[in-house]
Amino acid sequence: MKNNKLIIKLRPTKLSDLDLLFQFQLDKEGGYLAAFMPENSTDKENYINKHTNLLKDLTVNAQTIMLDNMIVGSIAKFVIETDSEITYWIDKKFWGQGIATQALKEFLTIETSRPIYGRVAFDNFGSQKVLQKSGFDKIGIEKGFANARQMEIEEFIYKLS
Repeated sequence: MKNNKLIIKLRPTKLSDLDLLFQFQLDKEGGYLAAFMPENSTDKENYINKHTNLLKDLTVNAQTIMLDNMIVGSIAKFVIETDSEITYWIDKKFWGQGIATQALKEFLTIETSRPIYGRVAFDNFGSQKVLQKSGFDKIGIEKGFANARQMEIEEFIYKLS
């Protein structure tokens, strides 16, 4: 059930957020939908080290999604080669409430890199809707190995100009 009265705020991600954000990404259904996870997504030390380094990277804009004073997810822009890409993760307890859409729209007001790309597994319909509602257009399809599924799958590529 969607509640339009939710007040979502973004703030820069802190080192102290990483433990909880790690816990969110351990959810098996979330990992399956995200598909393109690290090879060992349960390795907390690797997760903390990787994200600690990302927080120091000036090309990364990492924000924590807050509902009231509670962390409910994360959203970030990172650069691969020369392309800016978006990533987000919402705690499963908060799926279906419009939080990802609201957070992405807010994020796009503070992250002005354009074009910016989003990639999503072919069957992650929720994430596809989030991107579409935020103005992203589907521009292509690639195949890649999805660690969370241990198989090659299609990934849809979205772009916001």
